[in-house]
Amino acid sequence: MSQPEITLHGTPLSGHAHRVELVLLALGLPYRIEAAPADVRRSEAFRALNPLGQIPVLQDGDLTLADSNAIMVYLVKRYAPDSDWLPNDPVTAAQVQRWFSIAAGEVMHGPSIARLIAQFGLKDDAARAERISERVLSFMDGHLAGRSYLAADHPTLADLACYSYVAHAPEGGIPLEPYPAVRAWLARVEALPFFKPMPRSPIPVRAA
Repeated sequence: MSQPEITLHGTPLSGHAHRVELVLLALGLPYRIEAAPADVRRSEAFRALNPLGQIPVLQDGDLTLADSNAIMVYLVKRYAPDSDWLPNDPVTAAQVQRWFSIAAGEVMHGPSIARLIAQFGLKDDAARAERISERVLSFMDGHLAGRSYLAADHPTLADLACYSYVAHAPEGGIPLEPYPAVRAWLARVEALPFFKPMPRSPIPVRAA
């Protein structure tokens, strides 16, 4: 019996949706994208899928699941439980979880918020987002010195969780030039055979 098609609700410029799409591509799963711009997310139909009105949302048969990190874990545990994307050994599994926390914390409140301010007019503290970005990128650069990937010696969900907003940090005026190890890591992720880039936002932004 063939695998039914999975539906991913998101937008092309959402890093949260992009990281889920990378997992779908890595696992070779059939899927379709259902556009969920802001007006759709305010609708009753979408709020029935996710009362918080956030993307991405994944529908897989009778399952409806929100939160990008939760979706990534589900996909690997459901369709590739013995793969290296989420290793079973406790140390590596803990390292992946640590980077999930960083993706939802410093990466979100740094590069992602800076991009939302510059590209989409979010009313937030740009100086704070810049400070957080510098801190997390400096940390990542030191961590990646002598390492190929974030949580193991091979790509894991940690890399896919952190990639999109770090790669698009310049769209928020956050330069990547000072972080050579981060840039080398981005290139390694982009060289993975299934990789699909997230479209660039249209507004050019100068680094502060």
